[in-house]
Amino acid sequence: MKRLFMALVILLCLTLVVPSAFAEPTKVKVAFATWVGYGPLYIAKDKGLFEKYGLDVDLMIIDDESQYAAAMASGNIDALGNVLDREVIHYAKGTPEVVLFAMDESSGGDGIIATADVKDLVDLEGKNIGLDKSSTSYFFFLTAIEKAGVAEDALTIHEMGASDAGAAFVAGRLDAAVSWEPWLSKASEREGGHVLVSSKDFPRTIVDVFVMRRDFADKHPEAAVGMTKAWFDAIAWYGQHTDEGNAIMAKHLGEKPADIADMASGVTFFDQKGNLDFFDREVDSDIYEVAVRAGKFWKSKGILKKDLDVDGLITDRYVKAAAR
Repeated sequence: MKRLFMALVILLCLTLVVPSAFAEPTKVKVAFATWVGYGPLYIAKDKGLFEKYGLDVDLMIIDDESQYAAAMASGNIDALGNVLDREVIHYAKGTPEVVLFAMDESSGGDGIIATADVKDLVDLEGKNIGLDKSSTSYFFFLTAIEKAGVAEDALTIHEMGASDAGAAFVAGRLDAAVSWEPWLSKASEREGGHVLVSSKDFPRTIVDVFVMRRDFADKHPEAAVGMTKAWFDAIAWYGQHTDEGNAIMAKHLGEKPADIADMASGVTFFDQKGNLDFFDREVDSDIYEVAVRAGKFWKSKGILKKDLDVDGLITDRYVKAAAR
């Protein structure tokens, strides 16, 4: 009887100390577009970082914004990696979501390319420029010309995809284009073509964030914190194993490791410290300010009908909990 009692005590202690050994992992469905900024999620997957925090994560690529926005709004996915200014729109239109952490920011991978006679942003007045008004390229463009004091209606805008805009510029059909790599590097293929400004000149503008449906985060707070911890671990690991990390991302994104390395050179990933700083309201250009700025732009364009409830969309709760 004494031995049976001791065995039951030991079993109870084991259950209390290592509950994760008996618990089922929390399933999380995550989507994002094909972009290197989201690539470290594959590192987390391949290196067992999700499992480390009790998560069974299904990663899927959805490149069409209307499709991944609808999947998030309907609950067909639990979380999404996307550009902050677009998530401002989705949230304002009713998607019940919350930002868990920042993933990356474009620091040279996006920009405006122009002809030789366009030496400054003010020289864009009266020019023909190609850009995508349904993407974050538009937000970047508006941020740049506002700082330069250039009115949007002072230019002739031709709406097209960012890659199409880059190709049209190189082909000589536009005076300027808002695009991304590899078209920034290709600008010089046209005589006099050059990068007028890039996202490196406008930090904290094109920022990718990880959002989760609020009902899912409330029901599974451990999953929200675990996803954040796994991201921190993935970025730390990538910093120590860059070549292997590029190979992992290349395999899943359908690219060559060298191309992933080139793309990553125009991106700054937010690690644990970077997130803590970015979510600090005492720091200039914090995540709340960036979201509010995006909200004001989209409201001025009639896309939003009221001011953004920034505290409803963004919280530092998960970043702080994951950093403990």
